[in-house]
This record gives sequence, structure tokens and C-alpha cells, in this order.
Amino acid sequence: MARVKPARRRLDLTSVTGVPVAVGMILLGQFLEGGAMRSLLQGAAALIVFGGTLGAVLISYSFADVKRAAVGLGRVFFEDAEPPDATIETILRYARLARKDGILALEDEAAEAKDPLLRKGLMLAVDGLNPKTLREMLEVDLAAAEERDLVPARVFEAAGGFAPTIGILGAVLGLIHVMENLSDPSKLGSGIAVAFVATVYGVGGANLILLPIANKLRARAAEAARRRVLVFEGVLAIQEGLNPRLIDQKLQGFVGEDQLSSVRPGERAA
Repeated sequence: MARVKPARRRLDLTSVTGVPVAVGMILLGQFLEGGAMRSLLQGAAALIVFGGTLGAVLISYSFADVKRAAVGLGRVFFEDAEPPDATIETILRYARLARKDGILALEDEAAEAKDPLLRKGLMLAVDGLNPKTLREMLEVDLAAAEERDLVPARVFEAAGGFAPTIGILGAVLGLIHVMENLSDPSKLGSGIAVAFVATVYGVGGANLILLPIANKLRARAAEAARRRVLVFEGVLAIQEGLNPRLIDQKLQGFVGEDQLSSVRPGERAA
């Protein structure tokens, strides 16, 4: 039987290359058009757009949610979820032990399970909880975990919605500055620069960084949710006493074939 080693943190090359490509292409276009790069560096515009966006996000969400979003930013560039193969193999190991020695034999094993949902589900099954109540309790945990995982994505989505509007606000402020200094031509250039660059920061920051980050975090949350479904269905199948081979086939139905390629069919023992 092939043993599948759980992956730790794997670098997500699409995220790592995506940000430089997106920003780099914009800057390259600016250069090819003959524009000076320094014209895009406006401290006042950055302060208005990014500072204003941060303030709007802080008003919209609690500090705990914003902190969770900041911590979750690392998930954009790294994949730290256990691969489906490893999750299924772990469940099958428990299923074989329960089928051989009875579900009470899982008591010590369950206490050492790293996955909190798997640990809780197995402990409840060992305690003799009826299947209906066990399902209801685990469904509550599934819903709560999914809601928690979506918070970072929602925070960045909100930031992506605020940034373009605040960019327009920065443009208006820049134009006001221009109108106030029509008699002094030396100040017109800086005011116009702030006006247009603020819009660039707002629209570019939202569509090149904030919203793509939100999309990737949603994808990560969906991956985690699918993995929890594997655990959920696996625990219920173990409690039901299904043959490990049937459990294997059932769980593989929740995962795409490309995600199960590391273990060839037939390598798992029933």
C-alpha cells in the first residue's frame, strides 16, 4: 500500500508570478508610451487612496476580521492544505482499524488526530452518539468553519470595492487643488498629477491586487470546505461500518481525478 505524505506549505507559482506580471505590464505600457515612471509616484495620492481604503475597511469590519484577513494573506502565495489523497488515506486507516477491532478501538487514535473536525467526529462516534445527532453536530461545524474561512476574502473584496471610489475622491481633491492655484502655474502640475494618479491607484489597486487576492482566498476557502466534506463523510461512513473499499470509492467521488493522481487505482488496500 502506498503511503501518502501530507504536503506542508507549497509555493503557489500562479500567485507569485501573477502580481509582478500584472503590475509589470502596466509599467511597461507606461514606459513604451514615453511616460516617466516617477510620474506615477505620488505620495499624496497613495495616502488618500490606500489610507482611505484602510479606514473604510476598518469601519466595515471588526479589528479581529481585519487581522484575520491580514494573516490569511499568506494563503494567497502558499498552499498549506493537506492533499485529498492524504486525507482519504488517513480516513481509510481509521476505517480499517474500526472494522477490524470495533469503533471503540479508535479512541486513542482519535485523540491524536491532527484535523480538529476528524478528531471531534471520531470521538463523538466512539462515545456512541447516534448517526443523526452526529451528522447535525458536524454540519454546524462545517458551516461555522466555512463562514470563518470566507471572512478574509470578504474583507479584500470590500477593499477592492472602496479603492476605485476613493481614487475618484482623490482625483476630485487634486482638481480642487488645481482650481485653487490657477494663478500660480508652478502648482498646477502637482495638483493634476495627484488627481490622475489617485484614480490609477484606486482602479489599479482594486483590479490588479485586492480583488484577485479576494478571488484566491475564496478558492482557498472552497478547497478547505471540500476537504472538510471528505472528513465529514468519512466519519459518518466509519460510524456506519462501511467496508473501507466502499469508503474509498465514495470519498474519491468528492475529489477531481487530477487531485487523486498521486495514488494509482488499486494501491489502497481494502
